[in-house]
Amino acid sequence: MELKTGKFKPSYLGQLNAYLTILDDKVKKDHENSSVGLILCKDMNKAFVDYVIRDYEKPLGVATYKTYKDMSDEMKKALPDVDDLRKLLVSEAQE
Repeated sequence: MELKTGKFKPSYLGQLNAYLTILDDKVKKDHENSSVGLILCKDMNKAFVDYVIRDYEKPLGVATYKTYKDMSDEMKKALPDVDDLRKLLVSEAQE
């Protein structure tokens, strides 16, 4: 998985494809399926991504993400409180 902070660039697919080739060749066991690559970008043009990705044979995907400041108030209310998450992470790490 690759997390990009800007808009999708076609070069991201080539880079991820290379990583997947190495991973499948050097790490993957014979009984395992091929690796799947995912690029998370801040923004993308879906039609352009669909066009560029179609000639890749490895399983690749591209999706967008939102940061907290980009979310609607309704979505923000659905998320757990940050302080509660911190407490949970600290307690899990101590166990």
